[in-house]
Amino acid sequence: MKTRIALLALMILGGFVFFTSRAKMGPIMEPLAKATKLWTGPEVAQSAGLSADEVNNIEIYKMAHAATVNISSTVYQRDWFMRLVPTGSVGSGFIINERGQILTNYHVVGGSDKLTVTMADKSKYEATILDKDPANDLALIQIKPKKKLTYLRLGESDNVQVGQKVLAIGNPFGLEGTLTTGIVSSLGRDIRDEQGQTLEGLMQTDAAINSGNSGGPLLDSQGNVIGINTAILNVTGGNIGIGFAMPIGRARRMLDDFAAGRGYAPPARVGVRVIAVAGELAEALDLPAEGGLLVQEVFRGTAAYEAGLRAGTREVIIGNAPVVIGGDLIVAVDGKPIERSDAIPRALSRKRAGDTLELTVYRGGRTLKLAVKLQPAGDQQRL
Repeated sequence: MKTRIALLALMILGGFVFFTSRAKMGPIMEPLAKATKLWTGPEVAQSAGLSADEVNNIEIYKMAHAATVNISSTVYQRDWFMRLVPTGSVGSGFIINERGQILTNYHVVGGSDKLTVTMADKSKYEATILDKDPANDLALIQIKPKKKLTYLRLGESDNVQVGQKVLAIGNPFGLEGTLTTGIVSSLGRDIRDEQGQTLEGLMQTDAAINSGNSGGPLLDSQGNVIGINTAILNVTGGNIGIGFAMPIGRARRMLDDFAAGRGYAPPARVGVRVIAVAGELAEALDLPAEGGLLVQEVFRGTAAYEAGLRAGTREVIIGNAPVVIGGDLIVAVDGKPIERSDAIPRALSRKRAGDTLELTVYRGGRTLKLAVKLQPAGDQQRL
């Protein structure tokens, strides 16, 4: 027994000597701070810092969050017992000056009996509608601030490019101050809302927007408002990466009218349906390579009809889509060459009914200029 104990003690001692001896020869495992890299990775570790894009997002959010508000709209309806029962909906908006004026969508505030604005600091104000532009789904509302307000700068939507970065801030599903980012996916999109009204010349974005984002700002990488988040393509009940924003240029016309004391005026209308053609497609149709807007339909009795604009008469299938050929090709609007598919809506945003729009058209191998005296848009608004 003593021999076994002595042998065990010797083994333990030998083991201790072995490991301590190995320690003198060099450590088996080094501390992580001194260990040699076991794998290679990016030269710049992001865990200790932020990328330039992240810093940009954070700076814009800090500035824009305080100027983005939640808007609660209350409508009173009578129940079976003739009692007034409140029903409500929520949306977003953003402050545009120190006087407490706020831009939003008309569908957020239209028809309401009471409007409540909740600021980023949770303070609440009652609001009133100052002006509206239902055809472009825009509204201007007013609160009476008790303190100095943070407000957003209005940018220029005419120079927006597909692919540029955008940021959306709003209150989706009541989640106040939500920021999402994306890019401008396309320009000049036309959509039909739930009431059957057509909204024209919208910007398409993949920045996630959902119910409650309506009326919130769409910002560029400088923090300027370039659009007002308005709608989403909804086939699943949620966001699928296809959202739409009204260009801020449309709101400028409403703001200018309000400042001049003119009040709401229906947007102008040409009365034409067009598609954009250029490059090889234009050449295949025997049109100038630089292309333009090919007239598909001219609506009877409209300004375009009275001005003599002509649509094509023969339909062909191009890329599985029907295209009417043989009509006028619009190559310039008010002397500016067509560079974007939304050239006409952009021009109309600066016009009023009764103004004249000059269209330069290519017809039968020659160029003509047509003066189109604009008409007010009807309920089913078209170009």
